[in-house]
Order: sequence, then C-alpha cells, then structure tokens
Amino acid sequence: MVLKKITLLALLSGSLALAATLPVRSETLAGALAKAYSYNQDLNASRAQLRATDETVPQAKAGLRPRVNGVGTLGATASRTTQGDGLPSSRNRTYSWSAGIQIQQTLFDGFQTPNNVRSAKAQVQASQFNLSNTEQNTLLDAVTAYMNVIRDRQIADLRRQNLGFLNEQVRAARARFDVGEGTRTDVAQAESQQALATALLNSALSSVASSEASYFQVIGDAPNNLSPAKAPMRLLPNSVASAFAVSQRQHPAILAALSAVDAAAYQVKSAEGALLPQVTLNGDVTNSYAASDTDPNPSSLPGVDVTTSNDVSGTVTAQITIPIYQGGAASSLVRQYKETLGQRRIEVDGLRDQVRASVATSWAELQAARANITGYQAQVRSARLALEGVVEERNVGQRTTLDVLDSQADLISAQILLAGSERDEVVAAYSLLSSVGLLSQKSLKLAATNYDPNDHYIAVEDKWFGLRTPDGR
Repeated sequence: MVLKKITLLALLSGSLALAATLPVRSETLAGALAKAYSYNQDLNASRAQLRATDETVPQAKAGLRPRVNGVGTLGATASRTTQGDGLPSSRNRTYSWSAGIQIQQTLFDGFQTPNNVRSAKAQVQASQFNLSNTEQNTLLDAVTAYMNVIRDRQIADLRRQNLGFLNEQVRAARARFDVGEGTRTDVAQAESQQALATALLNSALSSVASSEASYFQVIGDAPNNLSPAKAPMRLLPNSVASAFAVSQRQHPAILAALSAVDAAAYQVKSAEGALLPQVTLNGDVTNSYAASDTDPNPSSLPGVDVTTSNDVSGTVTAQITIPIYQGGAASSLVRQYKETLGQRRIEVDGLRDQVRASVATSWAELQAARANITGYQAQVRSARLALEGVVEERNVGQRTTLDVLDSQADLISAQILLAGSERDEVVAAYSLLSSVGLLSQKSLKLAATNYDPNDHYIAVEDKWFGLRTPDGR
C-alpha cells in the first residue's frame, strides 16, 4: 500500500522533478514584475480604458467649434389645370435641384463648454491616477504570486524530505523489530507518520499547482526556476509617521479622488450655464436651379415653352436664446451635480482613512514578519540539534521511535513557519510600498518600457478630425 502511495506521489511531482533537471534560466522578482507591468491583461485593459477617457476632452471642446453640413435637394412637380366655359386646359412640369453649405457657430453658451472641457480634463487626470493605482495593485499581486510559488515549493520540498526521513524510520523500525530490539508499536507509529506525510505532501503539491496557476494569470508566464527575493528596504519609509505623511500626500487613489472632486465642481458650473443666455451664428450658401415647362395646349409637343432659373443666395443670422423656464429640468440637474460633488468630497475622506489603515496594517505585518523570522530561525536551529540528539539517544536505547518522530515533526513545523515568514516579510514590504504610493515601474527601476499616459492624451487633445487612433487603428 505504501508503495502505491509513493508511486502516486512520484506521478504528481513528476513535472517538478523534470523542471528541476532542465537547464532553465533563473527568474528574478524584478524580471517577473517587469513582465506583469508589460503583459498583465487587466492592466492593459485599464490603459485602454484611459485612452478612451482621453477622447472626452476633444468631445467637450467641440461645443464651441463650428458645425458644417452640406445640403442637397432634388425635386420634380407635375400639374394639370382644367378651366370651365370652354377655355383651354394647361399642363406644367417643374424640375428643381439645389446644393448648399450650412455653418453653425456657437458664440456663447453660458460658459458650458469651457467648464465641460475643464471637467473632462480633471476626469482624465483622475483616470491617470486610477491607472497608477491599478499598476500598484498589479505589481503587488505579482509579488504575492511570486512569493507564494517560492513558499509553496519550499514547503513541498520540506514535505518530500520529511517523507524520505520517515521512510527511513519505517525501514529502521522494521529492522529492529525483526531482530527483537524494537516493538510492533514502534513500527505502527512510524508507518502512521509515513502515511500522514504522504497525504501532506500531496496537499503541498496541490498548493504548488494552485500558486503556479495564479502566477501565470498575473504575470503572463509560467514560473520556472524562481530566485529568492528580498524586501526593498531602501525604498521604505524610516518610520510609520513618515509613511502616513507620504501616503496622504502622494497615494494615487487619494489624488484620483481629489481630481474627481474638481471634475464634479466643473459639472456644477456647466449645469448652471444652461440657465444663461446663448448666442449662435448661422450661415448658409445655396445654389438653386429650376426648369419649368408650361404647355397651354395639351395636344402640342412638350418642351416647346421651357423657362429656367438659377439662384445663388447667402444668409447670415445671429440668434440669442434667453432661457426663461425649462420645466425644472435644468434646476434639478444643478442640484443633482451639487449632491454628486458632496459625494466626491466624502469619498476623499474615506480614501484617506483607508490608505492610513492600509499603511498601519502593512507596517505592523512587516515588523511581525521580521520578528517571526528571527524566532523561527532560532527554532529551526534548536529543533535540528534536538532531532540529532534524540536520534543518537534512540540508537543507544534511551529514547523511543515516537520521540524521534515528534522531534522530526517539530523541525518540519519550524521550517515551514520560517518559509512562510520569509514570504510574509517580502509581501508586507511591497504592500507597505504600495500603501504609501511608491510601488511603480520608475521607483523599482524595472526593465520594462515605461507607459506614459500623456503620450496618447497629447495626441488627441486638440484633434479636429480623423477616424484613426494615434497607433494607426
């Protein structure tokens, strides 16, 4: 039965063993973060969403730009007139067509367009800060996925080593029992721990597979040979008070909320502009041509008496519109935007509290992880020495097999806790870096092309026409 379990274990861990034998280049945490920055699908979708938001600025500017339309008409009219008292009847056929250009220019719209433009720009800025926040979250997810794979692989290796140790203990217990130096209880205890170790190894391998799947989802590449990572201590604030101050000043989520407040304030002004007078200038140039055939004698041939005309005309009109009452819709819209402005201001206070709580949590987790590493390292050293001593004492009959198994379990438990704390230190450090708003491609100096959202914004901000996007689509 044990051989069947070991065979199943070998099949489950075959991919890991094969990967360990292949000459694969080691992947570093910085390299994995660069891949996530460049290829993460959620991050690229957020960039595309920002590029779509950039287009709201030229759309808002269109409010004070001229509107030009070409107009063409084509018509035909046929009529017949019959008169009484024996007078002759007549037929009339008229054909007409015209072509012209109409131009409409808004001269004043109650400052709606300027405020719409300012609101759109503030919204673009808010979206840019939201993109920075998404980049931080993506990089933190990448760090977490990277360290989870390293931790789970370490745990799987420890479980595998533990199973190998227990296999040897089972063999030794059976050998001692065969020569009369041990008991059947010793053999049963060793076999029980061996079966438990097999199950725990299978669970560890399952965790490895899950962590590797999350790694591929976030980073976009399979985790091969991952190098150990360290916490970016040089980038972290020196104190929790400094971390609070930096986060409140430059965290992208807070800056995005402040820009959203500006956008809402300009929306209120734009809505109020609908209550002011508006001035428009309209002009059109039309070229009309008509041909009329009047035949007083229906029996005669058509086209004998045809008259034509060609008329070219131009018209310029200025119109002022003074709103008096719009059914309450405009006033309601102003009140609605004022409530939205109040909501945005409350959201800023809420985000400040969230960021402060995140900084405090990350700082505490980092300090706890550091302390745990020191404690678990000492525990591992002591547990290893204790195991070696118990094994020697068991060999001379002063300890039992159960004592050896208990010491081995203590050592494995300490090693697993140490691996988890080493992972927690790195993740907590990057989480603190994200909480203060410093987890970015520039601060980490990643080997990836920096995505500057202003490049697309500048390309479309003042664009008057064109259907192609700046990248040629």
